[in-house]
Amino acid sequence: MKKTLTLAGSDSSGGAGIQADLKTFQEHNVYGMTALTSIVAMKPDNWSHDVTPIAVSTVEKQLDTILSIGIDAMKTGMLGSVEIIELGATKLKANQINKVVIDPVMVCKGEDEVLQPENTDAMRELLLPLATITTPNLFEAGQLAQTGPIKDIAGMKEAAAKIIELGAENVVIKGGKALEHEKAVDLFYDGSEFLLLEKEKVNTTYNHGAGCTFAAAITANLAHGKSVKEAVIAAKEFVHAAIVDGWKLNQFVGPVMHGAYNRR
Repeated sequence: MKKTLTLAGSDSSGGAGIQADLKTFQEHNVYGMTALTSIVAMKPDNWSHDVTPIAVSTVEKQLDTILSIGIDAMKTGMLGSVEIIELGATKLKANQINKVVIDPVMVCKGEDEVLQPENTDAMRELLLPLATITTPNLFEAGQLAQTGPIKDIAGMKEAAAKIIELGAENVVIKGGKALEHEKAVDLFYDGSEFLLLEKEKVNTTYNHGAGCTFAAAITANLAHGKSVKEAVIAAKEFVHAAIVDGWKLNQFVGPVMHGAYNRR
């Protein structure tokens, strides 16, 4: 059984974060382990987010537990502080982990304020050079590449090239339905070749956890021995099916359906 690690936050509603990662790992037949960096709760009256960081010492104990077992691939998600980013980078290098998916989470779903602005610099400097692949959305790619807002494929390509220059081996920028394009487009770049991944746009707001799910699917595919390109293409198919079958959880949010692809 292949083993995977997610170093990420907990979404109390179950749609994103480590909950989405574990559901995705299960669907890909890998054994998922978790190191919690923060706990995210939602206020029931308006669904605003309350983020509680986990102590760095506790995060380190979780990582030591998991890394003593051994892993085949890992991903990161919400990282609560510069100190946790530094810890993650230190553990990655010390354990020579070579299949690393960096999902540079900067905001909670439905919000547009960066959770910890100082984290962006730390991710850029410490984690991107260790990334087998990083999976930013349009906003995150603009922040990492320092290009400003990205609105078209040309902007995606510019940001992707700059992210590779920062040290990531590969990057896939998630344009999704937010991009000014007739289809839902993601852009994969390995430093030499651009690949557009296109799907029909899905007219839904039930897409909570799509980014976490995509990164987790790439992680599981890498653990199974797929190339990075193959892992991304397969993950795109998986998350598209999950979005198509997204469902209403309450009046504020609807998660993707993690089991959709395998049921089809």
